Amino acid sequence: MKKPYLKLFSGAVLAVSLLLTSCHSAYEVTRVEGNRVPIDSTWDAEPDAEATALLAPYKAKIDSIMYTVAGTAEISMDRSRPESLLSNLVADVLRESAAEILGKPADMGLVNIGGIRNSLTEGPIRTENIYEILPFENSLCVLTMKGTVLKQLFENIAAKGGEGVSGVQLKISRDGKLLQGSVGGNAVVDDRTYTVATIDYLADGNDGMTAFPQAEQRECPEGATLRGLFMKYVKAQTAAGKKITSRMEGRIIIED
Repeated sequence: MKKPYLKLFSGAVLAVSLLLTSCHSAYEVTRVEGNRVPIDSTWDAEPDAEATALLAPYKAKIDSIMYTVAGTAEISMDRSRPESLLSNLVADVLRESAAEILGKPADMGLVNIGGIRNSLTEGPIRTENIYEILPFENSLCVLTMKGTVLKQLFENIAAKGGEGVSGVQLKISRDGKLLQGSVGGNAVVDDRTYTVATIDYLADGNDGMTAFPQAEQRECPEGATLRGLFMKYVKAQTAAGKKITSRMEGRIIIED
């Protein structure tokens, strides 16, 4: 915005504020109207030269970070229920990241489909791509729970029609009921303890994961964001000369 406009606008706000202060008892809000203003290339038709110059050094720095290539995707991956390539990959990263806490991968990894906000396209993986896929500041949480509670978690996942899982196999019905669940190919034992690597948002019981607050133990290391863990994984695979890939394994199957 140009300075004259800002000055006029400030004066208008002051005038309205004084009017409402002196006469507020005589008025009440009867209707509020609003609409959406698309933020697109239309606003670039007459750019503010002063604002552009001010932002230029910051934009250059951000671009140098965001356009950096961290790795290469061997195939394109999307996210969907009941199972998908990208949700499998992200859940695997979570499960394996628990090794920093447990000394080994967790028994199960879980990420909600709603937390994955974009697809991964075959080819170079830039930092900006990872931010688009995982835009939230969600962090790793590792929970320890009894088999009885894990079964309830399976039911939560079934009710959603599937989520991103790792280390487990679920069979669910089309109406969201759990038909069968196993960990590492073995049936769940009620009084045995299991570890689940997920994000703090779900660990708090959000998005229908009501079993999590019943966990016996919870550990959420500081600074271990899911986006950071995914970036670390991509870079490690790249350093090992590997491309980023995933595969469908029948982790969640819908049966009639």
